[in-house]
Amino acid sequence: MDLELNEEQQAFREAAQEFAAARMAPFAAQWDAEHHFPKEVFSAGGELGFCGLYASPDIGGLGASRLSAAVVFEELAKACPSTAAYFTIHNMATWMIGQWGSDAVKAQWGEALTSGQKLGSYCLTEPGSGSDAASLKTRAVRDGSDWLISGSKAFISGGGSSDVLVVMARTGDDSARGISAFVVPADSAGISYGRQEEKMGWHSQPTCGISFESVRVPAVNLLGAEGEGFKIAMKGLDGGRINIASCSLGGAQAALDQARKYLGERRQFGKALAEFQALQFRLADMATQLVAARQMVHTAAHKLDTGHADATTWCAMAKRFATDAGFAIVDEALQLHGGYGYIREFPLERLLRDLRVHRILEGTNEVMRMIISRRLLGNDRDLR
Repeated sequence: MDLELNEEQQAFREAAQEFAAARMAPFAAQWDAEHHFPKEVFSAGGELGFCGLYASPDIGGLGASRLSAAVVFEELAKACPSTAAYFTIHNMATWMIGQWGSDAVKAQWGEALTSGQKLGSYCLTEPGSGSDAASLKTRAVRDGSDWLISGSKAFISGGGSSDVLVVMARTGDDSARGISAFVVPADSAGISYGRQEEKMGWHSQPTCGISFESVRVPAVNLLGAEGEGFKIAMKGLDGGRINIASCSLGGAQAALDQARKYLGERRQFGKALAEFQALQFRLADMATQLVAARQMVHTAAHKLDTGHADATTWCAMAKRFATDAGFAIVDEALQLHGGYGYIREFPLERLLRDLRVHRILEGTNEVMRMIISRRLLGNDRDLR
């Protein structure tokens, strides 16, 4: 694997930098304070392909590599991790529809999603099944040529504001093989939305529970085959883990940049903070952790792009390491700012709040450790 970005990936990074600087960074603090969901930013990003980065070209996606997508998401997250994270969730739902949707579903939703004119949500988690996603209770039963979906989902990003839902529901037995995936219009009869969650961070995107009461879905809206839903969900999460890890990289890079600037400007005891060797060493450790995390994320993305046998394990390792390291780097940057890091005049407290949830979603970091350890204990091959 070439660790240097190629010309296409450099172009993606530059486009994302320009977009983030113009359309996200100046407004991120305001979105956070006002809990504003900036739909206009997603439609603008869609014009550049940011809403269908790795979605199939046959639905208007760019068909880019996961590594290219990771580069874009990191740059967007430097401006606003919360908004960048919703870009990643939308991309995942859009990719799933393009990958497993019927021709009719792709015709209805594909280009609307890749353009950012319509937004998607991913509905797996339930009130009683977080880490144990395979135990979900939402059920779909046949009714003539349709399906009727009943149940509830929890912590759905974009809930109440998105246009289409990718929903995992049980169509068979109580095992993972009994789960199927459906594309459900968000305004379907029988869907109700709970109150918006009051979250520690991620204020620029709505999050709520969703209830389904005999929601009628045409058979053509099934993704893949009946019983393939859990497999589809897990394939989506492989990429989703790289995506959210990339958002942690972006938030950590923004914090490191802020800390470098502050140490150069702030003076104590007659000299700049940057002249104190103890603080220089702390900055060096932050940069080292960030570079290590970035290389792991990019390697995992490459493994996924090339269909490597251990891609799932690499995605889990990258997600675990990058989200833990990213949060630690932001926390250290806040500490270096002293009391100023704790107030909203500086972006550190917002970055800290936004990055904290990355260690929980797309599978908690404890679940990532389970995935990694099972692979290590169940296979003689080294992880290389």
